Amino acid sequence: MTKPKIVIALGGNALQSKESEATAEAQLEIVRETCEHIAEISGRGYEMTIVHGNGPQVGRIILASETAKDEVPPMPFDVCSAMSQGYIGYHLQQALKYALNKRNRNVPVVTVATQMIVEPNDPAFQTPNKPIGPFYSKEEATLLEKEKGYDLKEDAGRGWRRVVASPLPRKIVEIDAVKMLWNNAIVITCGGGGIPVIEKSDGLLEGVPAVIDKDYAAELLAEQVEADFLLILTEVEKVAINFNKPNQKNLSSMSLTEATKYVEEGHFAAGSMLPKVQAAMKFVRSNPSKKAIITSLDKVIEALDGKTGTHITFA
Repeated sequence: MTKPKIVIALGGNALQSKESEATAEAQLEIVRETCEHIAEISGRGYEMTIVHGNGPQVGRIILASETAKDEVPPMPFDVCSAMSQGYIGYHLQQALKYALNKRNRNVPVVTVATQMIVEPNDPAFQTPNKPIGPFYSKEEATLLEKEKGYDLKEDAGRGWRRVVASPLPRKIVEIDAVKMLWNNAIVITCGGGGIPVIEKSDGLLEGVPAVIDKDYAAELLAEQVEADFLLILTEVEKVAINFNKPNQKNLSSMSLTEATKYVEEGHFAAGSMLPKVQAAMKFVRSNPSKKAIITSLDKVIEALDGKTGTHITFA
């Protein structure tokens, strides 16, 4: 019997807690909890690959690099992205391998440093909107705009954050390696949406300052590995319309038509729920027999059993 294939997109809460310190040690503790859930999914017979975000982490790496600029040259944005991809992948593969071993599942876990080709003329470079780094008050944001020249925007009522360009992913450079590894390991790939690069006319790849949305990257990956499910994990159990309003409605399911209607009505915040819903829509549009699920990490098993979460289908 063929095992179902699933691509898991991990949200920020799967890597870091708002209640804990922003340290590597604190992150590892959260990652260990996350990997217990992922190991449970693996134990149910799913073949999988894992994609993760890197917004807070790459923001801190850039901040540290800029703070130390008088001692060492600041690292380019794409290099900082690669650094975050490496250390988050290290945490995930260490914690997941331990969780699998506890369940007597001898499955290798590997991280692939993954480049993602984007278009140099992508309009996202003219309108930065991808949040990275910590939250700031309005006063702090105004000061950073003045002193650092950052672009900052209010983020879904949670505070102000630096924003950078978020071009659409076009091609996963290491996709052949991921496919070769698929049947032999759980692969952590497209970390942070992938290291953004553009392809020159002679084939040379060049890094660019941007952050690719991990949900769009996970969707592209899911299409290319012909996954059966795209599982997007976030902070909420279900997608909602009229979010944070008296008439909020949590959705157990959405057809492609319904999802399109809700997007057009502006129910989902850019940089928050909107890319998750749009990625889910693109996945089911690519193959009407496929399904996308958006839910919280702690409800993931129930969601896979059809008991909760928001299930997005073609019809």
